[in-house]
Amino acid sequence: MAIVMEVSREKFEELVAEALDTIPSELTRVMDNVVVVVVDDPPEPDLLGLYTGVPLTQRGDWYSAVLPDRIEIYRNPICQMCDTEEQVVKEVQITVVHEIAHHFGIDDDRLHQLGW
Repeated sequence: MAIVMEVSREKFEELVAEALDTIPSELTRVMDNVVVVVVDDPPEPDLLGLYTGVPLTQRGDWYSAVLPDRIEIYRNPICQMCDTEEQVVKEVQITVVHEIAHHFGIDDDRLHQLGW
């Protein structure tokens, strides 16, 4: 049986906040109407994060008075795949960057081409 890395929800939320702080300010300045939240379990297996919303590249004149886009970072699957807290920190960083890229309209294929 694999050992699961235990990281409290509070600590995990701090790691997500720290990952967000590493995003260059020229990008965070243009992020618009998006919220990042920690959720314990994903809606389907094998997800580490999920972006739901309308990417910046697809917004037009019609885009107003809509609920914020939502980026969910899933605590339990990230902790389950890591053996150390350092691995959790790295995986949180990768997942946060990955989901923010979706907010900017970058799809999974392009992210993989870029090494993410």
